[in-house]
Amino acid sequence: RLIIFLMVKTRIVPNYPALLSIGSEKNLVITDLHLGLEGNLSLNKVFVEKNVTVKKTIIEIEKLLEITKPDSLILLGDIKSGIKSITKTEWESIPMFFDKLKNRVNLILVPGNHDSNIEKLVPKEVNIASPKGIIIDDILFTHGHTLPTENYSNVSKIVMGHLHPVFFQKESIINGKRVWVSIKCSKDEIFPSQTGDMELIIVPAFNKYFHTIKKKFYKKSISPIIEKINTTKAKIITLDGTIIGDEKLLPNII
Repeated sequence: RLIIFLMVKTRIVPNYPALLSIGSEKNLVITDLHLGLEGNLSLNKVFVEKNVTVKKTIIEIEKLLEITKPDSLILLGDIKSGIKSITKTEWESIPMFFDKLKNRVNLILVPGNHDSNIEKLVPKEVNIASPKGIIIDDILFTHGHTLPTENYSNVSKIVMGHLHPVFFQKESIINGKRVWVSIKCSKDEIFPSQTGDMELIIVPAFNKYFHTIKKKFYKKSISPIIEKINTTKAKIITLDGTIIGDEKLLPNII
């Protein structure tokens, strides 16, 4: 049996919290949209016009699709804002979001921990993957709130969201800004049957309002993937692609 090893390139889209994966197809990857956040914002005395965040998100994504021209758009979870139920805002905003995009590009949704019952809001044209993730070429695309099983062990990279990486250092000009995290780790820490190194890419949250409401009492998300690894090397990168530090900065971010 002939096995063809395909070299898959991943690169960030400058100035956007979006990743391009180029292998057998070109995929655009974004995560943590948290649509329907208006309810939370109003609790923090920030009042946003109805559906304004979903409309802005659609415009931003359409711009990205124009720039990158992908075959598929992979949504790495937390499309919704509410966790246990579907809020009134979400009943309206999420179908609107998918209706606007479903004819523009092939859509793949990997559900996150905020996405319970999302299938009720999603048109049939959208491909819903397992919450454990989906393998395309040699990359596992997953939200990050669950631990992948050995079935997923034949990958060289994991691309995940969930952690909303933001750089916190009071005296820094990029304090509170979203960042990328690339971690090199031993594969056997996540997949005991494997050897060698692998890369873990943590994609910043697409929703830029997410941190302005959490800033005072920012709560870090917990990922069983991160808890398993002892980092050997890491790179911290700003949205414009500047490397600002290494593994020593991780405690300020995740």
